[in-house]
Amino acid sequence: MSAFPDKILLATDGSEDAIRATEAASDLARRSGSELHVVHAWHDVPGFAHKFVKAELRRQGQETLDEQVRKIEESGGKVAEAHLRGGRTSNEVISLGRKIGAGLLVVGSRGLGTVQRILMGSQSEEIVHHAQIPVLVMRGREAWPPQRIVIGEDFSDDARRAGDLAASIGSLYESEATLLFAHPDLPEVPDGEIRDAAARNLLDIRQRDETRLETRAGELEAILGRRPEIRVSDGYPAAVLLRAVQGEDHPSLVAVGSRGLAGMMRTRLGSVSTKVVTASRGPVLISPHAG
Repeated sequence: MSAFPDKILLATDGSEDAIRATEAASDLARRSGSELHVVHAWHDVPGFAHKFVKAELRRQGQETLDEQVRKIEESGGKVAEAHLRGGRTSNEVISLGRKIGAGLLVVGSRGLGTVQRILMGSQSEEIVHHAQIPVLVMRGREAWPPQRIVIGEDFSDDARRAGDLAASIGSLYESEATLLFAHPDLPEVPDGEIRDAAARNLLDIRQRDETRLETRAGELEAILGRRPEIRVSDGYPAAVLLRAVQGEDHPSLVAVGSRGLAGMMRTRLGSVSTKVVTASRGPVLISPHAG
């Protein structure tokens, strides 16, 4: 019952993480039958720059794009169309994705250190923050294909879309799956304390959420082909997701929904998706906030 997108847009810049993105996007397109489009955005310069400089930057950009297309085709993949764009990478990739009707963007993280990423951001994180379609951010040398899918659930529409797409990806690789629900304001109640009214209320809420999680696992099983393992935690969602994949030899794919926090609030508080993309060692799938 997979509903995998029929068009994938791969953004490449020739970096090491972009190579991982190329491998993943090509493999996804081959297994799913989706069209694969490839884009490289060369960094244009102000209008007063010498024409030779612009021509050289464009030539180098075309070389990068041609090289990635060649690698895909040599590995048995097929590129529906290659796109060379001039401008800021995040703007050009998002604009092109909208124009061609892509259902998934695949990008590589540039692998900056955590502090640098927090202070400076990266093109991949800009794409995650502003894209209106799901984004797969690739990181890690042995990151694909995913042996396990870890899905963050919070019962929002964003999380549902992330989970459905992650399960569709998992079905292509017969991946194991874990469905995580984290509620930091809902601690587990010891058996000896359930007589207290407040404690009973907490227990009722937890049982209700566990029932909803079981229902959700059944929905994902229909897409994935196997029932996900279920975990409930009272930790903070980003920390729970990252801890679930910590220390793995082969990083799992983490999937989360973006709650669409405004830029200033995201800067002050951070969102689960932003924290996971920043700190994860392996690939992350983000489904954007719709609305």
